[in-house]
Amino acid sequence: MLVGIEEMAEETIGIINKIRDEIVTMKHELRDNTKLYSKELLEALFFEFYTKIPYIQKQLGVSDKTAQKYLDTLVQLGFLTSEKIGRERIYKNERLFKIIKETDRY
Repeated sequence: MLVGIEEMAEETIGIINKIRDEIVTMKHELRDNTKLYSKELLEALFFEFYTKIPYIQKQLGVSDKTAQKYLDTLVQLGFLTSEKIGRERIYKNERLFKIIKETDRY
């Protein structure tokens, strides 16, 4: 049983390290390719697999229009993908999703 716990712990540490590395990579790409970089924005993008305009608006303290501009710019530059679900538009962090999907064994 302890071997199983150890294996799960190692796998979890590996996932955390991959996410941390991806955050650093995206941080540098945002700084190099946009004027949008902020620590708060980066944290918001990695908080969940997807985000919405109201969430970015609240996290960054910006207007609805500014939040939408940020997210649309990140989609245009390939940092996020967007999808309309019902009346809402969600913005998905494909990089984060890919890391988790690659480690999903089930």
